[in-house]
Amino acid sequence: MKPRIPATVITGFLGAGKTSLLRHLVAKANGKRIALVINEFGELGMDREILLGCSVEDCKEDDVIELANGCICCTVADDFLPTIETLLARDPAPDHIVIETSGLALPKPLVKAFAWPEVRSRVTVDGVIAVIDAAAVTAGRFADDLEALARQKAADPSLDHDNPLEEVFEDQLQCADMIVLNKTDLVSADGLAALSRDLGARIRQGAKLVPARFGVVDPQALLGLGAAAEDDLATRPSHADLEGEHDHDDFESFVVPLGPIADADALAARIAGSVARHDILRVKGFLDVPGKPLRLTVQGVGPRLERYFDRPWREGERRSALVVIGRKGLDRASITKEIAG
Repeated sequence: MKPRIPATVITGFLGAGKTSLLRHLVAKANGKRIALVINEFGELGMDREILLGCSVEDCKEDDVIELANGCICCTVADDFLPTIETLLARDPAPDHIVIETSGLALPKPLVKAFAWPEVRSRVTVDGVIAVIDAAAVTAGRFADDLEALARQKAADPSLDHDNPLEEVFEDQLQCADMIVLNKTDLVSADGLAALSRDLGARIRQGAKLVPARFGVVDPQALLGLGAAAEDDLATRPSHADLEGEHDHDDFESFVVPLGPIADADALAARIAGSVARHDILRVKGFLDVPGKPLRLTVQGVGPRLERYFDRPWREGERRSALVVIGRKGLDRASITKEIAG
């Protein structure tokens, strides 16, 4: 009987650094056949293109599969399981399967899918990795003061204090076998120590905290955990266990089409201004800079914006477009006007 293929689930909030971690993982694969399943939130798939633009020889187009029909944990039967079956039918089969969920996904329903008879005999969940934006969480962007909320609720029982971001964050933490504290270069030593203590009290027993910068973690630490998470569901609590399902209606995304960008600095300033004025969580896309043969990749989380040229444009694809992701109710017209200039 053939050994089961290990699969790693990589989860984490929008902009935490999951794609950066995957790029490093692929670059350091050392000949291992890694199949990547990418689940995005948005109308314009970007993460697959970012990965394929990393110029790593072992990262081939057939090895990167994008699921863009909705949150992966809500479309398990329709999208995820057929994708896994397709990967298993390959000859040779992959040595390892890595699934990057969208920032909105709850990991536990996905782990449950590996217990289905169709895949259980062929695949095992080697581990669940939660990537955390250390700077954002330290600043309180995705964590609430639960005691303060309790006091508010006691004072005004009519208030609704449900925070879907906090629930998603907690589910990702409590399902993880390893928590990667990314962007530690943006946090002071004292801040990182306090964050590690806070997260250490909230994660499941035996889970490990690993600090990182730019998503750089040794693949030997990420792969080969041997967690068999599909057999360990009882120790991975989830808000969805009580609610039956989770709601993504608090988020939306849209595409801002742009023409050629002659002044990338000016565009970055306009993006920063729009982020400051609106509840924008994430900006990502590719820009056509006249005179440059390479496309300019843009990735922004809150006020931080990263830009770099990744690969040459292919015939017929040269254009500028950005995906904007945020809370429901974004003023699309104003944001589009502000960014377009």
